[in-house]
Amino acid sequence: MPVPKSVRWHDGRLWLLDQRALPDVVSEIELHDAGEVAVAIRDLVVRGAPAIGIAAAYGMALAWRAGEDLDSAAKTLLAARPTAVNLAWAVRRMLAVGANGGDLVEEARTIHAEDAAMCRAIGRHGGHLIAPDANLLTHCNAGALAVSELGTATAPMYLAHERGVPFHVFVDETRPVLQGARLTAWELGAAGIDCTLICDGAAAHLMGLGQVDLVIVGTDRVTANGDVVNKIGTRALAIAAKWHDVPFYVACPASTFDSATPTGADVAIEERGAEELTASIPVPAQVRVRNPAFDVTPAELVTGYITDRGLFDDATGFDQGGV
Repeated sequence: MPVPKSVRWHDGRLWLLDQRALPDVVSEIELHDAGEVAVAIRDLVVRGAPAIGIAAAYGMALAWRAGEDLDSAAKTLLAARPTAVNLAWAVRRMLAVGANGGDLVEEARTIHAEDAAMCRAIGRHGGHLIAPDANLLTHCNAGALAVSELGTATAPMYLAHERGVPFHVFVDETRPVLQGARLTAWELGAAGIDCTLICDGAAAHLMGLGQVDLVIVGTDRVTANGDVVNKIGTRALAIAAKWHDVPFYVACPASTFDSATPTGADVAIEERGAEELTASIPVPAQVRVRNPAFDVTPAELVTGYITDRGLFDDATGFDQGGV
């Protein structure tokens, strides 16, 4: 059973899969302007760096079609979430096309199609890393729900599964919003891929037992030096993988590479509301809460980057052309 598309443009109308309600409720929300798209991005109706970029592109297209000021629409969208570089990349690309008199609806559709091709290329370039009967581990959701199709971290898994390669995936639950438990486990299970849900703190334990052969995660941004900005908990996972000599790969399209930002220390890390932690846990009223949504994994902890342009052992590969 294939999972629904995270972003759908049909007959000139934009629909987003409401990922807040998954997996219990599968429903779409129709959005009518850039402001509504910005709210949907901020509130996690749509999430995952590539999917956010696609949604923002359609938000700009809606503004253009309505004759609205594109700079104002861009400002609204860029303010929705600060960390995922694909958001800014897509909005600036749409602004450039608009400044040159181009058709923004067609450009958004092009970005959407390019993302699907990128996902397949990532799957091709990373598929050979999955050996028969390997145990993989992934964090958060870098799957089909975070992009146009197949995912980034999961693209090699889906294509290996299509080829009949037997393997197993440990899925971190990914506190506090549980994207691993709610989304990744759901979509991998729906695809017939053998997977086991674990709590975030169990990953290092399983590595110590020799039960993890390979870690593949996605990312919201790769800085110029190769630092990886991804869902909170990724840094701890990378440290554990390094200690236990487990390969740690990051899968992402080239559009996630941010050459203008020198290191991860230069990235604004989004802090989200305390209610994401406290909604299901009794917490004394006097206790303060911090909820950083992302962390920075230093480049030296990354074994390699699986991109649509190839498999590279450092960030210089992002500048190489061609798929």
